[in-house]
Amino acid sequence: MSATSAPGAVPTAPAKKPGGGGRTGRRAPKRVLVYVLLSLGLLVMSAPFLWMALSAFKTQTELTASPPVWIPTEWTLENFRQLLDKLDLPLYFMNSVIVAVLVTVSNLVFCSMLGYALAKLNFAGRNKIFGLVLGALMVPGNLMLLPLFVLMSKLHLIDSYAGLVLPFAAGAFGVFLMRQFMQSIPDELLEAARMDGAGEWYIFWRIVMPLVKPALATLSIFTFLGSWNNFVWPLIATNDPDKYTLPVALATFATDPNKAGGSNGMLMAGSLLVVLPVLVLFIALQRHFTQGIATAGMK
Repeated sequence: MSATSAPGAVPTAPAKKPGGGGRTGRRAPKRVLVYVLLSLGLLVMSAPFLWMALSAFKTQTELTASPPVWIPTEWTLENFRQLLDKLDLPLYFMNSVIVAVLVTVSNLVFCSMLGYALAKLNFAGRNKIFGLVLGALMVPGNLMLLPLFVLMSKLHLIDSYAGLVLPFAAGAFGVFLMRQFMQSIPDELLEAARMDGAGEWYIFWRIVMPLVKPALATLSIFTFLGSWNNFVWPLIATNDPDKYTLPVALATFATDPNKAGGSNGMLMAGSLLVVLPVLVLFIALQRHFTQGIATAGMK
């Protein structure tokens, strides 16, 4: 209110500048453009998966039709029936489940232990060990296949579940992820537990682990996905067909003309069965996964 205004006068709100409320209006076209671009990107990325999923229910005529038929006019389960008849799918599916679950559980336990030690315990050589973890992240995985095969062969673990699980029982990425996440836990909380007489094992299992559930969910998805889709190592480490995992068995089936017989429908059905467990796991842990990605590394 100015000095010349009359006593008792009601102050009025300052007039809005012309065009001051147009900022939101100018943002709207940009937001729509972003949504359109993201939708197009999502469509491009999901198109192969949609084609595979729909093709698993198509007849052979529709699979070879030109122009391509996206949505089947006659839905059928014949591809799945033929796949079950020609391929021991339950055996290979169970092999994949056993290996992926054991690898995931071992990574959750061992990576969490080492991550806790590197983040919250003071001991000689801690920084050097963390440097080795970072160095291991830079080593290509395929470079380790030959040494791992020689080691498993010397231990007589070829054609065994142990030979498929032990080389991946703990990963450098898991250690790094858990260490970064555990650094966000206040040190005062752990010191208070130690002053109350709690041991390190009690602190780790009863205090730290419940606080890092988002990181555990993130690590479980990455580990399960990597183990489930792992093809090269199971192919090298198994000679017995009864120990094949699902990706190896499906690839062997696809290259055998006496079994697959050029049936793309059976291959699409098998590929869909390979993808479904990972998709279900991601949907179940999606909330924890996004939270873990968003908060990992924050301190």
